[in-house]
Amino acid sequence: MSKKPPVKKAKRVPPKPTGTEPKATVASQITVSPTLGELDLHLFAEGRHEAIYKKLGAHVRRVGRVNGVSFAVWAPHAEGVSVVGNFNGWNGQLHQMRMLGGSGVWELFIPDLEPGTMYKYEIRAPRWRPFLKADPYAVLMEVPPNTSSIVYRSTYRFRDQKWLNKRAKREHFRQPLSIYEVHLGSWRRVLEEDNRPLQYRELASVFADYVLDMGFTHVEFLPLKEHPYGPSWGYQVGSYYAASARYGTPDDLRYLIDYLHQRGIGVIMDWVPAHFPKDAFALGRFDGSALYEHLDPRKGEHPDWGTYIFNYGRNEVRNFLIANALYWLKEFHLDGLRVDAVASMLYLDYSRKEGEWVPNQFGGRDNLEALALLKELNDVTHRECPGVIMIAEESTAWPLVSHPVYAGGLGFDFKWNMGWMHDTLKYFQTDPLFRGGNHNALTFGLIYAWSENFILPFSHDEVVHMKGALLNKMPGDQGQKFATLRALYGYMWAHPGKKLLFMGGEFGQWREWNETESLDWHLLKDPLHKGVQTLIRDLNRVYADDNALWEADGEPAGFQWIDANNASENIVSFIRRSPATGKEMVCVGNFSPVGREGHRLGLPKPGQYRLIINTDAEIYGGNAVNTSNRLTAEEAPKHGQQYSATVTLPPLATLWFAAPR
Repeated sequence: MSKKPPVKKAKRVPPKPTGTEPKATVASQITVSPTLGELDLHLFAEGRHEAIYKKLGAHVRRVGRVNGVSFAVWAPHAEGVSVVGNFNGWNGQLHQMRMLGGSGVWELFIPDLEPGTMYKYEIRAPRWRPFLKADPYAVLMEVPPNTSSIVYRSTYRFRDQKWLNKRAKREHFRQPLSIYEVHLGSWRRVLEEDNRPLQYRELASVFADYVLDMGFTHVEFLPLKEHPYGPSWGYQVGSYYAASARYGTPDDLRYLIDYLHQRGIGVIMDWVPAHFPKDAFALGRFDGSALYEHLDPRKGEHPDWGTYIFNYGRNEVRNFLIANALYWLKEFHLDGLRVDAVASMLYLDYSRKEGEWVPNQFGGRDNLEALALLKELNDVTHRECPGVIMIAEESTAWPLVSHPVYAGGLGFDFKWNMGWMHDTLKYFQTDPLFRGGNHNALTFGLIYAWSENFILPFSHDEVVHMKGALLNKMPGDQGQKFATLRALYGYMWAHPGKKLLFMGGEFGQWREWNETESLDWHLLKDPLHKGVQTLIRDLNRVYADDNALWEADGEPAGFQWIDANNASENIVSFIRRSPATGKEMVCVGNFSPVGREGHRLGLPKPGQYRLIINTDAEIYGGNAVNTSNRLTAEEAPKHGQQYSATVTLPPLATLWFAAPR
């Protein structure tokens, strides 16, 4: 970013009165104690004020008999700060703020202001002309492209205490977790009204009905914080404390989350501490200096995204981020945060060439300040919000991401398994004639499956930027594409690890996702698309009811290979097991377009095995190849198992059999 050239500082001359200026009231002359006391300022300076959002920003307040709004903003390098807005003609001379000691925090109480007032801060900094900034702690902004902050006071009362009490006792690692990832603005649109997105409140009922019907345990929203550029999908956040006004007010969002909780659905949201955009109204160069970011572009700018990187070593910036996480968890009752782009935070040389990065104090590439932030973040959120889920999108082999901080880890609960996702898609995208050569891509993930607590993600990232939809990634004719996608889902839901699927994938949308268009719900009139949706519903139903599929996701005791090496026939088979109850599920996938009759399958115990899922079933749009609903194991050793049975394997299909108890 090119800095603005120095501007010769001119003496400010008040304009001549015109008789139309906003008039100061008598109440504006009253002496008001600041909203931040000495303890607040001390904790903020140390980066340990976990509720700083209740002090900085704009807060409706009553002083004596006078109602008004207290404003407070951190701008330590400014020579002066004013509150301007639609209440004073955006005139920076009328409501000038005072700095509280040497804290860098400016504060002012303005009487007679009410919720709904639009405002910004006018910053006067050395060598800069006066400029306007939105409030970093604003809880409501104008609908983009407008950028004013808005005074807001929540009046919402949650009714989800029963859910929160239950959540606090939930052991997520040993419970089913099936996540429906959603971009709220394009899940469903009102075509008759200029293709507008559904609002928070009108979405609640129809969305909850759908999620419950499909059997997902949680939804994960792409970021719902205010962002200036819609096609960023919320990942270039302009206002970290403001719920996006595109879909309603902050209390409307509270209503949506509360409603989902009362219907038994958990709510996760993506959270972005890795970078922020350079828009002039937002955080960048906030007080004329690199306040929230590093000045040195080798540390302060992302080469890939054209954004600024937070200065994680500055106490007040660290406080801004950690308090922000707590704000969303406490004030909106979110059940978890999925932290975006963690890998970019961990490495100083992330996406940089030689000479484009600065080593840490020990000469290494680890970002020690970001590491400290992430560990503190996870410790604080787990302490303050029992039962929340902290998830890392971390795409490298950084160790112990989902291990406790006290055990040397980063403290996340789960990590997205990006390696599994890439390898699995590589295998299923390969023409079946050549899949044998890629067989290790299918099985390699089980070598490291218990090194972390993993979530298996088929996210929005896999269906954008010319990558194509999941269905369109599959090779072959139309029937083979659908069959392969169904087989992939059957394999995914049986594989160790929690599940995440981006919207549209549950019914096999053909086209790449577009954030400005509704999902192609009309496709459900086609039996093939309806069949994929029915399969996902059944996979979630069986998954939720069978603890063999999730109780021991993170430990070897929950999984056992039957046959991992049949590359020539494109067949894999394995056992999922509950160590506590001994319950077992046998899963076998035939990923060849050729059916296998009389395939002998090793089995762990004698008795009858009941067919639970067959992705080739007619109800799913399959060919209903004659597969027996029951297998009878006989004492004939195979695949290292003492028992076995013959089974007909349909082409491009995954089968689940419940083992006898």
